[in-house]
Amino acid sequence: MHLENIILLIKELSGGQQYKMAIKIFNLYSTEGIEVKDPGLKKYINLDAKTLVKSKGRIRDRFVKAMKVNIIERLANQIQVPGHRRKKHKIITSWASGKYERAMKIVLGAFKIIEEKTKQNPVMVFVKAIENSAPRDEITVIEYGGARYPQAVDVSPIRRIALAIRHFVHGAYDKSFGKKIKMHESLAAEIIKAYEGNQESYALQRKNESEKQADGAR
Repeated sequence: MHLENIILLIKELSGGQQYKMAIKIFNLYSTEGIEVKDPGLKKYINLDAKTLVKSKGRIRDRFVKAMKVNIIERLANQIQVPGHRRKKHKIITSWASGKYERAMKIVLGAFKIIEEKTKQNPVMVFVKAIENSAPRDEITVIEYGGARYPQAVDVSPIRRIALAIRHFVHGAYDKSFGKKIKMHESLAAEIIKAYEGNQESYALQRKNESEKQADGAR
């Protein structure tokens, strides 16, 4: 049966009313009604509803990737980044590179905990956590007359989101390594703290540290 005939049949069975299927991420979480309130980040947080959030590496340009890769996939991709913060981080993340299925299981496990604890849509909680923990200012180093000076700079929207997601993952890794708490549990706790504005959040601590350094360099 052709698609047009199926649609007509559905309309007849529903009394001529419009029928619309709502696509959910992994058939679990809806993105309808989720609003990015930060105008600087709105363009770069992709909330396109897809059953499977996996681009399979087709998008290579980092600027296009920032706008077209679903924000949940970006979180899973960050979990797969192997250690680059000293030897301990390399040990913690030695298993992660290229393990998409395992990384996504961590994300889904974290989202399930978030939903149970907050009674909210975990995608909405995650987006709000990014808005709360994305730094606006940081410092760079400029060289003048043979001397190096810190200089405050504004953070681009793409980097703001990337830093927030990176800090979620790093904070979760640090709190789960060598402890009884599992990675998906620590990731859920980190996102919930950032969502609530709790200063115990690693991401919020890094944001405040970055903005204080920028204020001191002005």
